[in-house]
Amino acid sequence: MSKQSVSPRGARSQSVHDLVILAFFTAIIFLMNYTPLGYIDLPLIKATLIHVPVIIGSVLLGPKKGAILGGMFGLTSIIKNSMTPSALSFAFSPLIPVYGTDRGSPWAVVICFVPRILVGVTPWLVAQALKKLTKNKAMLRPVVLGVAGAVGAFTNTALVMGLIFFVFKDAYAMLQGVDVSAVMGLILGVVAGNGIPEAIVAVVLTPAVCIPLMRVLKLDAADKGAEE
Repeated sequence: MSKQSVSPRGARSQSVHDLVILAFFTAIIFLMNYTPLGYIDLPLIKATLIHVPVIIGSVLLGPKKGAILGGMFGLTSIIKNSMTPSALSFAFSPLIPVYGTDRGSPWAVVICFVPRILVGVTPWLVAQALKKLTKNKAMLRPVVLGVAGAVGAFTNTALVMGLIFFVFKDAYAMLQGVDVSAVMGLILGVVAGNGIPEAIVAVVLTPAVCIPLMRVLKLDAADKGAEE
């Protein structure tokens, strides 16, 4: 359905419809933040599953609302790392002193928000590109959505750990008790150790949740970008 063919009343109804879904996914994100499902405490860093509702929201609602959900993801990350810090929480909260110093860093805000906002954008972009390549064939939709989910998950892990490498490389080396030259290998280890399981979860859940919701809620994800 094109934007031009929607009546003003229909457009308002669709807008309210989308805002309700946006609020629903926002509530899920904050609920997960306060349960073990959201952030899994590991010795060095918190693994996360909150990227999944952000990815699903991006595919269903488009990149703008996906970016809003990503911003909510970033906000929960700051809250969680400020309230229950782990060894690397200085990279996610400006309230936690950087290892080896007595003050936090504003770069933590960038690391929290920029990658997470992009998690709400890249799945939609990938899904749109793959739909064109596959001519939006229904039988290939699970593959398209699975790939979009994987890209969203790796967007989070790769950008977060990449920024940590460039901004907090020295502090990370001190924290781990290694030479700075070894930090890249450790970062890649975290990307593989956390990123692959998180991507697998996204690959499975994105099509499993999106396809039924598209039917039940009568959402046409292919048109969301144009409508926004």
